[in-house]
Order: sequence, then structure tokens, then C-alpha cells
Amino acid sequence: MESLLKHMVDMTGHRDHAMLDISVISAVQELAGARQARILSIATVAGQQYLRSRASIQAGGAARLEDPNEGTLGEPLSPELARCLLEHRASAEAGDADGSRTLWLPIWFGDKATTCLELRNDKPFCSDTIHTVGGIVGVYRNFQNLLDYSERDSLTGLLNRKTFDDQLARMLHGAHEQDPRLPGLAERRQAHGSEKQWLAVVDVDHFKAVNDKFGHLYGDEVLILIANLLQSSFRTQDRVFRFGGEEFVVLLRSTTLENAWKIIERFRANVEGHEFPQVGKVTVSVGFVSISAYESPVVTLGHADQALYYAKSNGRNQACHYDDLVSHGVLQAVASNDTAEFF
Repeated sequence: MESLLKHMVDMTGHRDHAMLDISVISAVQELAGARQARILSIATVAGQQYLRSRASIQAGGAARLEDPNEGTLGEPLSPELARCLLEHRASAEAGDADGSRTLWLPIWFGDKATTCLELRNDKPFCSDTIHTVGGIVGVYRNFQNLLDYSERDSLTGLLNRKTFDDQLARMLHGAHEQDPRLPGLAERRQAHGSEKQWLAVVDVDHFKAVNDKFGHLYGDEVLILIANLLQSSFRTQDRVFRFGGEEFVVLLRSTTLENAWKIIERFRANVEGHEFPQVGKVTVSVGFVSISAYESPVVTLGHADQALYYAKSNGRNQACHYDDLVSHGVLQAVASNDTAEFF
């Protein structure tokens, strides 16, 4: 009982999804005596469902976060878990040829489950263990819901500005770990090649004119539709934020410059080709930059904002890469940007 209460206090003390994941798998692994515990995202790609590990812990080890989107689509669902999700059940269990057991507990929000807790053990789970773990899952679900509410913009449902700082800090940490100048990272450098993390700033062109001509209700509808296009155009591993007004920010994970251009341009073209009710055509301008562990968030945002300002000052409805503008001599590389609107 004392251990259970300690874990409950730890879980409810977090204000961050990732640390909540770490806390819940640490709790269920210890209380269930499991060999392994994982938090899995349930992703749907082309009508097929896949599992992607977000965090894991082995018996006797420390819990760790994992990138759920690197490499392959993910792991296919077992028939038992697929049936559990189809029938909206609370849990599913299956045995392996070696006698070990796997227990899955989907995290249901209404009739939808995009997260699942997985436990592996060398013997079947007893009913008391399943009951205890089910209670922890209930607390985890409720607290995750509260975090979602605090982290998201009320109009568009995108992540809000308050959440951005922590997400950018993690990407900066990841960029530092993958920096080729650090010793002992030759293998990682070869594996990742020219892949980097990227920050893009998006601004709706002539948005004030939309509000002035059609009213704020239609302006809000434009923002909601832009948010939908952002979510459908970018990859599942990318993070999209609303900064307020008509301004959005995207963090693109692990991709090359060529692919970043392609993804951003796809979004820009999707907006240009979309018919907005009553308003008609709307376009966006984008400025983006690679994320460096050796530059502060203010400098990184400032560089992206400079590229955005150039895009808007030179025709709008285009995407501009900061380093490309600097290399062509149309922007001067500076350590900070006095025109940045973020701070």
C-alpha cells in the first residue's frame, strides 16, 4: 500500500506527458513484478494500426523515453490486442511459445484509444494484479486528460505556446547528443547522415483583411481549418503549436533539408489549394531554420522569424529557409533578431 501511494503521489506531481509516461510504467512494473513495461502509441497509417513505443522499463533498470517515430511504421498489433480495440475492452492478454505472458491495457477516451500500456512477464498475471494496474491506468487516463486540457489551444486544439518551451528544450538536447563534434558519436553520425531537427514559423497572409471583411467568426474558422491542414500535412512525429493570433510554429523531427522543404511546401500548397467557406482563397508564408544545440531558443526563433519576414516582404505565399537566404546574401547572419515577435 505504501508503495502504491508513493507512485500515485509521483504520477500526479508531473505537469508533463513524457514524465507522466515514465512515472506510470515505473509504477506498474514494480507493482506487477513485470519483466518489462511499455507505454505505446497506437498509430493509424493508411487504415492499418501500428504500435510505437514512447517509454519503457526493464525489471531492475531505469525507465527511459523512446522516440516512437524513428525508422519503421511501428510494430503490428497482435490479434488479441486488435480484437480488444475492436470490441472496446479494458484489457487483453496473450501467451508466447516460451510460456511468457503479455498484458495490454488500452487507455480509452470515450470510444477512442491512441495509447496502450503493455506488461510482459514470465508467468500469467493474477486477477489482483490486473485490478491494481487497472486502477493506476484510470488515474493515468484522468491525469493525461488534464494535461491535454492545459497544453492545448482552446480554439484550434493544437499545442499551445506554453507547451512549446519544453518541446524545444528536448529537441535542443537531442541536437546536442547528435552533434558530430562530440566524441564517440561517429556511428550515430553515419546512421543519421544529414538529418536535423527544424523549426518553422507559419503566418496567415492578410489575416487582418479576413477579419475586417468577413468578421471574427469567419476568421476563427480560417484558423481552425489552417490547424487541420497543419495536422494533416505534417508527419505524426512533428509537433504543431498555435502561438496566438494567426501565427503557428512547427517542430520537425529528424529529417533532411530536402525533405523539410518538401513537407513544408506540401503544407503551403495544401492551404493554397483549399477552398475556405465564404472567404475563398487563403495563403500562408513560412520561415524555417535548422535547430542547433549551440544556439539559444531566442536566436533560433529569431532566425526563423527573419526568414518569415523576408517571405512576407517578397510576395507572400512562399516558404523561405534562413540559411539559404544568408548564403545568397539577401539576409545577414546575426546572433539575434530585434524584429522577432516572439519575446
